[in-house]
Amino acid sequence: MNKHDRRGNLRLLPSIDALLQTATAAKIRQQSGAKHLTVLARALTDALRREMLDEQDGDENYSREELLAKGEKNLEKLWRDECNSGLRRVINATGVIIHTNLGRAPLSEKAVRALTENAACYCTLEYDLTTGERGRRGSRVENLIAELTGADGALVVNNCAAATFLVLTVLARGGEAIVSRGELVEIGGDFRIPDVMEQSGAILREVGTTNRTKISDYERAVSENTKLILRVHPSNYRIVGFTAAPALSELAELARGKDILLYEDAGSGAMFDLSRYGLTDEPVINDSIQAGADVVTFSGDKLLGGVQSGLIVGRREVIEKIRKHPLYRALRVDKLIYAALEATLESFRREAAVREIPVLKMLSATIEELKTRSLEFAEKLNKNLGASKVLKIEIAEGKSVVGGGSAPTAQPATILLALEHARMSAAKLEETLRFSNPPIITRILDDKVTIDLRTVSEGEEAELLEVLENI
Repeated sequence: MNKHDRRGNLRLLPSIDALLQTATAAKIRQQSGAKHLTVLARALTDALRREMLDEQDGDENYSREELLAKGEKNLEKLWRDECNSGLRRVINATGVIIHTNLGRAPLSEKAVRALTENAACYCTLEYDLTTGERGRRGSRVENLIAELTGADGALVVNNCAAATFLVLTVLARGGEAIVSRGELVEIGGDFRIPDVMEQSGAILREVGTTNRTKISDYERAVSENTKLILRVHPSNYRIVGFTAAPALSELAELARGKDILLYEDAGSGAMFDLSRYGLTDEPVINDSIQAGADVVTFSGDKLLGGVQSGLIVGRREVIEKIRKHPLYRALRVDKLIYAALEATLESFRREAAVREIPVLKMLSATIEELKTRSLEFAEKLNKNLGASKVLKIEIAEGKSVVGGGSAPTAQPATILLALEHARMSAAKLEETLRFSNPPIITRILDDKVTIDLRTVSEGEEAELLEVLENI
């Protein structure tokens, strides 16, 4: 088909009005609204026109009916892709517990209720019911954090990067901050400690080597311009072998002797010892405070199992100095964060966190529990599939992942459901599950789609079963 023929063929393109009269358009209109549906139809018509003009196949011919059918099919795909680009609930069957791409920590039932029952309406964000006067924002949450960590005071900002930036800006701007070369890390999303320090106005003073830093290295680096010593937990990597680093208590003793501050960026942060679950290198915040850190920052949506937030704890005078800085107001959180965080922290205070907080429930799940769940799930699925047997299910041993930059060397043993479809490749099956309702996010291992029930709640199993039965 020459260029002239292709242009002549454009007369067969469906009009926008014709697309809007199709059954697919009628179905979409209920969700998109008439105005936006017209925008989609116009974009689709333009795309079809460009496609026809750019075609290289000289034998391609169209009828008006074929183009309308193609336009209707593409309109449905365009709307589906637009819907999928928004925020949607998914079932995480990957075995990655703190999955950054899937929103990190799922909230506990109590945290979800706190959002809907307390924060979604008028609430006591800055109102004191006892006095009937204005109260302090987040006071309940701050008190809970301080109590649980053994700190004098606490603050909450919108994420851990903000917490680091705020602390360095307030406490080290214009002066030197001493940090080991082995701790100048990039956490993820281009969040680099040296860059944050530069933007905060703190002057970076590197000491030691990548793998070994001694207390004497810090001591020699202290000068009249030193404001603080910074200790950074390397959340997403580990240096092993010939290594050395002073204990936090040694750094605290040095900082006190030199009349400077000690700040620990603890990264994911743990509220209690998680070594029984294979997480041996995660700082326990209470231990950092007891060791003498003046200020510690950590995340609210990783090992704490709550919402995205940066938590700052430490000595009262240090916390109050940070609170009074103008930058704190720019970084503080809203009522939704406070509500979910308060409910999460209360689970820790009741010593019910492992039972109530999904991340900790997943971490603490034993291989025996996972095997029992997986066998029962496979039995139900096979029974419901009956004689069709289009889906072959095998039980296999595997590894889960903590994720979220936490415990990179910890890979808890797990049980996998390995799936093969009689008429689909592994890639096609993965895509089909991803486009299901709700979307099921899986992994492909050894050319099989795998499901790890560690990250699937028991309440989601029925939905997962239904999706698999209908493939």
